[in-house]
Amino acid sequence: MSQHSSPLAVTPISLSITRPPYGILTTHQRIQCTFKKTVHKLGYLNPAADDENLEVGTKLELPFWLAQDLSKRAIVRVDIPKVYKESYREILQADATVVDLHKIGPNFYNFATHVIIFEHAESKQIMECLMQTFKERFKRIMDASQNHLQNGTNDIIGKLDDFEKYLFKRGQESFKDYQQWQNRKIEKITTSEGIVNHKKRKRKDS
Repeated sequence: MSQHSSPLAVTPISLSITRPPYGILTTHQRIQCTFKKTVHKLGYLNPAADDENLEVGTKLELPFWLAQDLSKRAIVRVDIPKVYKESYREILQADATVVDLHKIGPNFYNFATHVIIFEHAESKQIMECLMQTFKERFKRIMDASQNHLQNGTNDIIGKLDDFEKYLFKRGQESFKDYQQWQNRKIEKITTSEGIVNHKKRKRKDS
């Protein structure tokens, strides 16, 4: 199955977050690749060696957009970043709500949706972990966004990846709009002045 036809590459979460500015930032993020073919005259790209060429087996971190292009031409194999490997997935599965995703990777969710297009053996497990992590953390993010004046909220924000921070901000804005609607003055139903005067006249006449 080709990279473009992968069912894992088209999911609700990937479609919702793979858009500017997240998509642009992610395609420039670096990812480790292993060369499957010798590339001549580009040895200078590898600071760890003095060879004129990039030999088979050479490992280099390349921008995602370049890694994707070279992978399509079977020049490199794109390696799974360590933050999506089994050891990290086990930490998230234990209790995703306490993990500092910003420290692990500020584009944790979005970058994962790009990584899985290379159809590693672990791609399915990565996506399942990604979805479960998001589900577990989403409620806490929304709760925090609506109680942002309470102590401890800053600690929560500091552990969010960029997409979660975006959701937190939207949650704050929505809650603020709701409060303004709830406390509105102009649209509140009040007794008309004419009815009030009519009632006063009736009391005087009685």
